[in-house]
Amino acid sequence: MTLAQRAMEQLEVWPDLSAGPAGCGAGRALSTVHSEIVHFHSDRDVDLHLTLPAIQRIHGDLKESTAVRLVPGSRWVTVHLDCDADVDLLMSLVSVALKAHQTGPSPTGHQARSECNFRRVTVLPRAEAGSC
Repeated sequence: MTLAQRAMEQLEVWPDLSAGPAGCGAGRALSTVHSEIVHFHSDRDVDLHLTLPAIQRIHGDLKESTAVRLVPGSRWVTVHLDCDADVDLLMSLVSVALKAHQTGPSPTGHQARSECNFRRVTVLPRAEAGSC
């Protein structure tokens, strides 16, 4: 079982999340009634819809993580899963994302869709094999 599969299985049982196809057309998504929150694009790459305010609030911590990739102006972050600690980080960030999306439905009353970081981020291997 890959790290992404394990993370998806753990998150699918969270009561506020439901699984379906990713709105970007690549992979599986987990959504709330308000928005798509997580896109699983591969066995290692996951896009997470944190929102701009949440990203700004924890920007320093996100920049320090070797597992997280940021795209300027994006409401999404990419988490690269290389080890168990990265899965733990993803779980914590999904909690942050859920809180950020609790403000209510999008202005149109439908699920908010935004462009995730798929094909906008290049993930390079970490410098050391034991860096997790």
